[in-house]
Amino acid sequence: MGILNATPDSFADGGLHFSYPDAVNHGLQLIAEGADIIDVGGESTRPGAERVTPFEEERRVVNVISKLADVGKPISIDTMRASTARAAVIAGATIINDVSGGLADEAMLDTAAELQVPYIAMHWRGHSKEMNNLANYENVVEEVLEELSLRISAALAAGISKTNLIIDPGLGFAKEAADNWAIIEKIERFVGLGYPVLVGASRKRFLGGDDPSARETATVELTKKLSQSGIWAVRVHGVATNKAVL
Repeated sequence: MGILNATPDSFADGGLHFSYPDAVNHGLQLIAEGADIIDVGGESTRPGAERVTPFEEERRVVNVISKLADVGKPISIDTMRASTARAAVIAGATIINDVSGGLADEAMLDTAAELQVPYIAMHWRGHSKEMNNLANYENVVEEVLEELSLRISAALAAGISKTNLIIDPGLGFAKEAADNWAIIEKIERFVGLGYPVLVGASRKRFLGGDDPSARETATVELTKKLSQSGIWAVRVHGVATNKAVL
């Protein structure tokens, strides 16, 4: 899954693909490099990020999705809002990637069920402004498994079919570095829940160093490790490098 941040403030590439032409060109580049899915987002979820209005989020992503959908690759919409998810699917997106697992918008699960597209539910404890204060665990693997299982139950109860449900342990979201590594070491526990597992570790702070772009080597090594675990996909900035190791 190739990351396309149509935002001015994302942690690794904020502003690089903010304009419509730059976003479309980068999406085409990711496809050329071998991305199987393009994940388009219009709202940064980096620690401390401010939320944008629904109108602005849709303005950033809908036309980009419409253009890229013509190429024929699956497009996912990275959003916590049901209204944005609906607009994106109408524009051509075929997957909803909700980092809040339905907790940020009470209408999201019902909307995803109605739209009948694959829905990615991530483990989440709160918005970017507060999530660093929520990284409190006695046993991070067990607690994340339990909380993610509750989101699975909620999604199924809303009418999302089991075959349309994908899960994500949410590396970096309300988690310290040690928490992320503990989850990675036990990723087979998440695979064991019986759903496709997406992992988004690309260039995140727990990989080390101050410069996100300098974490690409570590990202690729982690992709290599995870590829043996039975997960469904990795969500990455550098498609070519990760595709090569796979």
